Amino acid sequence: MTAFAAPVDYQQLFHSLPENLLLMAPDATIIDNTDNHVAASLKPRAEVLGKTLFEAFPSVDQNEGDVIFQSHEHVRRFHEPHTMPLIRYDLAVPAERGGGFEEMYWQATHYPILDGAGNLQFILQRTQNVTEQHRAALRAAQVQADLDESQDRTRFILENLPVFIWTATPAGDRDYFNSRWLNFTGKEQATQTGRQWATSVHEEDRARVLAAWEQSVSSGEPYQVEYRLRRHDGQYRWILVRAVPRRNADGDINMWVGAGSDIHEQRQMVQELLSANEQQNSLSEQAYQMYQRAESQRETYQTLFIQAPAMTAIARGPEHRFEFVNPAYQQLFPHRELVGHTVAEVLPEIKDQGIIDLLDNVYRTGETFHGNEMKMQLERDASGTLKDSYFNFVYQQFRESGQPAGVMVFAFEVTGLVRARQALEKVRDASAQALDDAATA
Repeated sequence: MTAFAAPVDYQQLFHSLPENLLLMAPDATIIDNTDNHVAASLKPRAEVLGKTLFEAFPSVDQNEGDVIFQSHEHVRRFHEPHTMPLIRYDLAVPAERGGGFEEMYWQATHYPILDGAGNLQFILQRTQNVTEQHRAALRAAQVQADLDESQDRTRFILENLPVFIWTATPAGDRDYFNSRWLNFTGKEQATQTGRQWATSVHEEDRARVLAAWEQSVSSGEPYQVEYRLRRHDGQYRWILVRAVPRRNADGDINMWVGAGSDIHEQRQMVQELLSANEQQNSLSEQAYQMYQRAESQRETYQTLFIQAPAMTAIARGPEHRFEFVNPAYQQLFPHRELVGHTVAEVLPEIKDQGIIDLLDNVYRTGETFHGNEMKMQLERDASGTLKDSYFNFVYQQFRESGQPAGVMVFAFEVTGLVRARQALEKVRDASAQALDDAATA
């Protein structure tokens, strides 16, 4: 004889279901809900039964309420389940928990419950609280947006620095050249990777340059060399190139970063100084050494930007507020804090020297300014004394979203070189005067 089970309490069973379920009449009047729904909705069951969904849970945003209504209407019309898009539906927090509203996001599906004749009898709402998932997605999107912006910013600076930039693998194969290199050589990226770049090096310099590069790759020591590089018009120009290895936490090299600058005119001038007069050899040698030190200081860096191979700064906005300065630039003013302040605030001595006007013009017009051996009077220590200094520099506008955003500064100091040339010119003048005096005696 078969024993029949005791009658099932289906309402208690419904209350115990492990889902956020809400049972409604076709007009959205609430008939019952599960215990999980009671906990999630922050309202006792007695406060919502017999009320419509919109009376029991008034929406903060009317648009979200309309989305729910349209989902109900779909179920009423087509007698098929309908899943709503993600909505924000804030719930009232009980007074004993502080009151107010808690920002919450939900994913909900409405299911039709039909009677035997196929008529809509109930609407069953299944909701899922996806607030944390939504916030996590927003955080991830913001992180990605910040990463994309950082990469775009890095790419812009990398492509617009007025120097040749390249990178290489630990094995020494070049794998990237910036647009300055490609425009200078007139070559495509694909024709310069690996060791192909050496085909643009003057044949008299090529073996020496490659041997120096292989030695640095093998030893891990910084790479520095001067050589003649063929320009797109066939002219060879002298460049100074320096590279340093980037190492991981274990000290292993994972890439090389290199930079180069055109030193053709400076090298020619140095050669002229060296050959002009045998009596001035010591002075010429001193000038060349000072130039080499200046070039070495300008080219030395450990990363592409923090230690770029020159004095580099970014002045943002029409007020020219320092957003970034590398150590070489900061070294000019060791007693001043530059970042976060405007040029006029931290360098008041240049207001009457026309520099602010130059920055204004570059920011406003977008016309790049090239300064060659420009004299500036700067307070380079805390003594209050202005000292004459000479610089080669470039002011170049950079843009964001199609609008001027600031001015990028790239410079290197040539004070020693200028003073050496001035001293040589005085010696030449003195020698010429002595010859004239001897001729007229």
